[in-house]
Amino acid sequence: MERKVDVLVIGAGPAGIISAVTARKYYPEKKITVMKSIPNGVIPCGIPYMFASLKDPDENKLGNAALEKNGINVVVDEATGINRSEKTVTTKNNRKVAYEKLILGTGSVPITPPIEGIDKKGVYLIHKDMIYLKNLIEELKKAKNVLILGGGFIGVELADEISKIDGLNVYLVEMLPDILANSFDVEFSRIAKDTLKSNGITVLTHTKVQKVLGNEKVEKIRFSDGTESAIDKIIIGTGGIPNSKLASDAGLSLSKGKGVWVDEYMRTTDPDIFAVGDCAAKRDFYTHKEIPIMLASTATAEARIAGANLYSLKVVRENKGTIAIYSTYIDGRVLGSAGLTENAAEKEGFEIVIGGAEGVDKHPGTLPNANKIKLKLIFSKNSGIILGGQVAGGIPCGEIINLIGVAIQKRMSFAELETLQMATHPYLTPAPTVYPIVLAAQDASNKM
Repeated sequence: MERKVDVLVIGAGPAGIISAVTARKYYPEKKITVMKSIPNGVIPCGIPYMFASLKDPDENKLGNAALEKNGINVVVDEATGINRSEKTVTTKNNRKVAYEKLILGTGSVPITPPIEGIDKKGVYLIHKDMIYLKNLIEELKKAKNVLILGGGFIGVELADEISKIDGLNVYLVEMLPDILANSFDVEFSRIAKDTLKSNGITVLTHTKVQKVLGNEKVEKIRFSDGTESAIDKIIIGTGGIPNSKLASDAGLSLSKGKGVWVDEYMRTTDPDIFAVGDCAAKRDFYTHKEIPIMLASTATAEARIAGANLYSLKVVRENKGTIAIYSTYIDGRVLGSAGLTENAAEKEGFEIVIGGAEGVDKHPGTLPNANKIKLKLIFSKNSGIILGGQVAGGIPCGEIINLIGVAIQKRMSFAELETLQMATHPYLTPAPTVYPIVLAAQDASNKM
């Protein structure tokens, strides 16, 4: 059966949904369809909190409400091929859908590390599928010893959350010297590590799992130093790779990292096909080198660019590069990172100046739930332009890192940040007299 739509979006994650909703806004007369491969998806960033914080995993459901509200058709089916000359997509259920414009939001595929025995029962990847995750949650409730493989954001947040399940011993294993090492400098990574350890989580850095032991199911793991530990469940949180097979099979160009190549308007090498989110290649904001960033916030920014530019280019809506901007929440402590770390900037050859500040995230600091705050800004020594920043503290740090992200996007200098005008309130922010971004900019200024 053949169907004809104006805009076909493959994938119903944050990138796919926002692409479709944006397209509806700019092209209200177009017929838009979103194709999703599973009936019940989940909000990606909320996955860790399905294990304990949420009363019911269904509270993290990613439904169709936004699409239906905007008159966008939803089809549950899996795209299996793209015929670019015919401008059609074939599906697992023998549909053939013709399109004018096609948006690929096919996401990413979890990485399974090459460890002997990793295919045994009791080993789980993180799939964005409600039914799969509900089963995993029930299995963990029966477990005693759980090992989480990977000390990036997925692994750290899962370890923190799963540790709240009574009677569960949690191990977090990372082969690099520190957790969150790709996003934070060592002094911030250590804050995260110490917070996890204070909650009884065994954090093993600079450590590799050599072998998964057991008959059909996991019983033990052997580390690279030869020691063994009893483990009955393993969760793999080592990240993902772009799900770009559909694009590759259609002859679209891929990047070195296997993401779908796109220009600044999110167009692939076929002008009628766009790619957004995890499946699309990313280029760093400052260096323009490819970077493996997979974030819902980045995906939705790309989706708004693609949705607006489908039929006519809106020059002000272009992707000037990806700012790697993250925030995470570990047992009440917020850590945020944006742009280049000190380590990354030095590796790229930038001459840099560091500005630092410490204080309290409320004023006065004697208010309930006040937290110490630590902030670091990285500037180019010659131009004074901000290259990156990191922060750790309480809830206000979630928006402080967004402010740093705006400063990076607008290429603000330390002089501009020294005179930053901000809204403050005793319960919501640090004091205006010692606002950490201003203090860190002043510290950098003095060093220059």
